[in-house]
Amino acid sequence: MSLAVARRQRIPSLSRFGWLMGLYAENHARLQRLFDVAHLPSGGYVSTIGDGLDLRIEVLEQHAYTSELRMSYGLVDPHTGLADPSAHLRLYHDARQVEATHCYAGRRWQDVIGMFPPPQRILDHRLRMNTFLGKWLQYLAERGHGMATLQRCGVGGDGQGAAIATQPADA
Repeated sequence: MSLAVARRQRIPSLSRFGWLMGLYAENHARLQRLFDVAHLPSGGYVSTIGDGLDLRIEVLEQHAYTSELRMSYGLVDPHTGLADPSAHLRLYHDARQVEATHCYAGRRWQDVIGMFPPPQRILDHRLRMNTFLGKWLQYLAERGHGMATLQRCGVGGDGQGAAIATQPADA
């Protein structure tokens, strides 16, 4: 019995922070395989696969080492007027990581964790947001979204990524 305990202590454990960094790396690989957003110019894009649920991607900022974007569907929460679900993402090109900084899936972060949450609750929330992002990206890949389905579009004045006119993303 003591031999098993000693062996178990030698196996390094992954901290919650380490797990979060792993999620960031996995999500980066998934997002880059799907849309290669690191090389997309700023602007709005729509991925259509014919299921009536278009994915909207708005590249907000492109910098040398980071990109910021918003992903959502054309669905709007009737209570808030916000795209639901939606995720704000920050890509770190040099570190090959994607961080979901904000997610909206029916509730705002303040409603989920409070205005002044302790650090542990913030870490837990980030783990949930980035797990959600990973599952969403996996779902999008399984449904057939990708560079072949992505078209550049105008963004409406509501900032929700409403398509005005579309053209292929590589144009």
